[in-house]
Amino acid sequence: MADNTIHLLQAAAARHHNAVVAAREAIREFDNEGTQVTFRGVAARAGVSRSWLYRDPDIRAEIERLRSASPPTPKHALPAAQRASTDSLRQRLDTLNDEITRLRKENQILRDQLARQLGQRRTTAT
Repeated sequence: MADNTIHLLQAAAARHHNAVVAAREAIREFDNEGTQVTFRGVAARAGVSRSWLYRDPDIRAEIERLRSASPPTPKHALPAAQRASTDSLRQRLDTLNDEITRLRKENQILRDQLARQLGQRRTTAT
């Protein structure tokens, strides 16, 4: 019987190397995007388990370093350049208030017309 343990060891070493490369790439991508680096995010992007990330001391240290360097941000937070300014929001609010006022006047006119129409029908029906 042939001893094939060398092939198993080589395959395990290759899997480990590929996992390390994928994890480091995921960490680099998160850091370049400005997204908070988390164990869950790195594990999902790299296709490895979180427990494996915790067991690898170098990768764990890198994730923890980057995690502590950037405070968590809300998932749906927009970059400052894409957020509406106070003046822009004020303008939108003023425009919407004007529209509400116009619609209220229009509704009142329509109610008055309807009341007149109903009154005319009553007088002609009797």
